[in-house]
Amino acid sequence: MPDPSPMPAEPKHLTDLIDYQTDSVVSRTLLKTPGGTLTLFAFAQGQGLSEHSTPHEAAILVLDGSARVTVGGAEHRADSGEYLSLPAGVPHALHADEPFKMLLAMLRQPTS
Repeated sequence: MPDPSPMPAEPKHLTDLIDYQTDSVVSRTLLKTPGGTLTLFAFAQGQGLSEHSTPHEAAILVLDGSARVTVGGAEHRADSGEYLSLPAGVPHALHADEPFKMLLAMLRQPTS
């Protein structure tokens, strides 16, 4: 379902569009189309996502803080300003070592 409050057509600081909440993971969908989604996430320190995979290519852009991201069994530290690719079908997980914000781009392949 599309976000009922579309983003205004003016520049915004991504980190200002989502707030941290104690002991929580917060998300906000910025864009949802048949081709994919852009979703902001804010993780409180110690929060994360358990290992999972998706059939879609994805990428994260770290906006604030740092996290440990495991992709295909290899652990990486992702810090503010860095980008990390998440290949389709490859298991990945995330653990926020400190308060952490990211933008997730999920890219769907067209169905034939």
